[in-house]
Amino acid sequence: MWHKTPMCAFDLETTGVDVEADRIVTAAVLGLGGGGTADSYEWLADPGIEIPAEATAVHHITTEHAREHGEKAHDVVDQIAEALAIRVRLGDPIVGHNVPYDLTLLDRECRRHNVEPLLDRLGETRLRVLDSRVLDQQGLPFRKRPSETQGARQLITLAQVYELPWDESEAHGCSYDARMAARVVYRIGTLAHMRRMDWPERIKHHRKAQVHHLQGLTLDELHALQITWAAEQATGLQTHFRKTDPNAVVDGSWPLRPLGEA
Repeated sequence: MWHKTPMCAFDLETTGVDVEADRIVTAAVLGLGGGGTADSYEWLADPGIEIPAEATAVHHITTEHAREHGEKAHDVVDQIAEALAIRVRLGDPIVGHNVPYDLTLLDRECRRHNVEPLLDRLGETRLRVLDSRVLDQQGLPFRKRPSETQGARQLITLAQVYELPWDESEAHGCSYDARMAARVVYRIGTLAHMRRMDWPERIKHHRKAQVHHLQGLTLDELHALQITWAAEQATGLQTHFRKTDPNAVVDGSWPLRPLGEA
């Protein structure tokens, strides 16, 4: 079963939301589950630029703290890419929430600091990814946002839907978010391989729940399907946005945005 394989949970906290321009502040690469090696790493970088107040409000890392305690950005970026490459070479899928953000930003940081990008390090080794956001939207496609300030596909929402405890004081720490995304993916995989009649009531009565469609797939098959699903999900979101903004564009590239695409 795909959800019982060893996984490499991955998350970044950064200076902002622009994958082309923003920088890594903290990162986590965690070996989890399946009887694999449990090596786990976390980094604090000096990003080399000011950390905006808006970003600090999310992850609580200030510019001053990063400058005093962080490692050189070049070294951190290199170490993150190599830690991920080692896990992928072992056969582990990379697991995270909204993975294109993290993998694309890491790729651009590698190029910015003239270190070898992750995909180049892998060579012929196949990258497999499990994205909690994509899998959740495919399995439970219709969900209203819980409130005006909380989105339907935010990690906190997924924790609530799949009945996982959420600690707001730990949230947006990279290790916490990486581990929570992996727990969500594991819960989705567990549901996929259960009889529908045994699902929890809140899942069983979800509008057009189709978690069982994820049953019995290999990691390679699931990775390929997520490429298609992510593109379809982006198209649907773009159509929704264009009701109020005719020029809205939602990038559906997955699991990494190609270089040169804005």
